[in-house]
Amino acid sequence: MDAFLKKEKLMQSLRACGSLAVAFSGGVDSSFLLKCAFDSLGEKVLGVTARSSTYPEREMKEAAEFAALYGIPHVVIDSEELDIENYADNPPERCFFCKNELFSKIRRLADERGILQIAEGSNCDDLGDYRPGLRAASELGVLSPLREAELTKDEIRLLSKEMGLITWDKPSFACLASRVPYGEKITREKLAMIEKSEQFLLDLGFKQVRVRHHGNIARIELPAEEMPLALEDGNAALIYEKLKSFGFAYVSLDLKGYRTGSMNDVLKLPHGQ
Repeated sequence: MDAFLKKEKLMQSLRACGSLAVAFSGGVDSSFLLKCAFDSLGEKVLGVTARSSTYPEREMKEAAEFAALYGIPHVVIDSEELDIENYADNPPERCFFCKNELFSKIRRLADERGILQIAEGSNCDDLGDYRPGLRAASELGVLSPLREAELTKDEIRLLSKEMGLITWDKPSFACLASRVPYGEKITREKLAMIEKSEQFLLDLGFKQVRVRHHGNIARIELPAEEMPLALEDGNAALIYEKLKSFGFAYVSLDLKGYRTGSMNDVLKLPHGQ
């Protein structure tokens, strides 16, 4: 089935919802889902964005701008993950605690407003990695319309471009907590170091970036095509000094480059390695 037929399947399933609250981060997937839902259901759709210390201010701003641009009803709620028991200890199931809290809050909001269903924006490609947050969605009856329509990330970008959505080529993003190795405490200080470091690199001209927090070491992941920029025109020294000012003692460039879920690599190692 091609992408356009999958989109039609998606639109049919969204119309069948009657009314829908969409967990809306402002990323490519949830933006596409929210706009399709709005095109299907109009004012019976609500985008819900969660404010927390793991969610950068730039993402919050872009989510609000997207909803305003297309005239989509949108609310912001507080869902501070660091207040959730066990979350800050950063176990491998960390995302389950986060999504369970978030979807529960969206469910209560939906019930208060008489909204029948809630949905999240995972796609078929998300099934290939460790995603405990999807278990929370399943347990709470949260719909995953993009997965049900068998849409992939590339197809969502293609369809977003065809629809003229401003997010079609937006770089992928995951919450800032995903930059901290499992088992290491997540703190507001660490999250602030990561956010400031990534924002600096984005302002410097990089498009897709992750700054992984390994104690006093920053491990920067960049796509292969962007790595030369890190070494051009004194950028290496500039990046080192800036990230050092944010609290890191050492700054490294990961030679394997950018990839999603790199912190999950350790889960695949034999025990104790």
